[in-house]
Amino acid sequence: MSRRSRVVGSLAGALGVAAAGTAAVGILRQQRAISRRAGEEIPFGTLRSPAVTVVADDGLPLHVEVDEIERPSRRTKGHPPPVTVVFVHGFCLNLDCWHFQRAAYRGLVRAVYYDQRSHGRSGDSDRAHSNIDQLGRDLRTVLDAVVPDGPVVLVGHSMGGMSIVAFAEQYPELIGERVVGVGLISTTAGGFDPTRILLPMVPARLAGPVAKGVVRTLHRGSRAVDSVRRAGKSVATVATDRFAFGGDVPRGYVEFVDQMLAATPFEVLADFFPHFSGLDKFDFVEVLGRVPTSVVCGTADRLTSIGHSRKLQSRIPGSRLLECEGAGHMVIMERHELVNAELDQLITAASARAAAR
Repeated sequence: MSRRSRVVGSLAGALGVAAAGTAAVGILRQQRAISRRAGEEIPFGTLRSPAVTVVADDGLPLHVEVDEIERPSRRTKGHPPPVTVVFVHGFCLNLDCWHFQRAAYRGLVRAVYYDQRSHGRSGDSDRAHSNIDQLGRDLRTVLDAVVPDGPVVLVGHSMGGMSIVAFAEQYPELIGERVVGVGLISTTAGGFDPTRILLPMVPARLAGPVAKGVVRTLHRGSRAVDSVRRAGKSVATVATDRFAFGGDVPRGYVEFVDQMLAATPFEVLADFFPHFSGLDKFDFVEVLGRVPTSVVCGTADRLTSIGHSRKLQSRIPGSRLLECEGAGHMVIMERHELVNAELDQLITAASARAAAR
């Protein structure tokens, strides 16, 4: 069976599950009534909710925003609260990268967005806590603080997906209990070449020299690299276009991603860098087979290539794989209509599971 056939078949199967969850079907109907181009007319970085500060286990403040349902249905005795979807962003980005998903689900689904440590509006982590395992613990802290009860769907992009995998390793008892669905987008659980992430972060003329001695020199040269990045903005923008997207996208997309990258100090990359090469958690992803799981990736992803997603899907029983032809690493923007459609199915299946418990 071809990969395309597997995707079509999995989506059809998910639609069958959808029929069992009337509340989730309502979400789908409302979502389809909204243009799939939701967010195109909204300036990037302007979707906001009141900030909540959640303190991580090492005392670091995490910036969290919660989009509540505009007209929450009255809960009756014995009925569970609605599903909350928690979005976990990738490396050197911030919660605003979920722009098109936030625009589509705002008011329809209770959703949580937060800036990972050392990113966006969250506090700057020390080097000792700048690692993937800590990000898994941070995710647990966010859940305990703003989703104290009710079913949860976790959706992670790039490093956000790695955070979810770390969470699953650390708290497997929550998969199938609190967590009723998982979305892993443009990510991996190991075997990642971290030098790939340098290319969109620095001007091309520096990428090679930095990569060769990265472990030894990154921290020492972080301020100098930041200065060159600012001076060589046009070069950096070209690199962002090449390594974030697989094809032609509106210039505003490229500039927005470049702004997020540029706002992340190079020291943050230096702190996290060694932990990407050592990531090896494929043996722990099988637990995600307890719940509906969607794996999504662009076939032209130059950072976490499609092979990583295929391996994830093969290791997670019953999971679905959506391959977005020609899309790059920022598939959540480049193919946001397809990604949102897949998330519709995931939320539907997860809601049906929660309602059946």
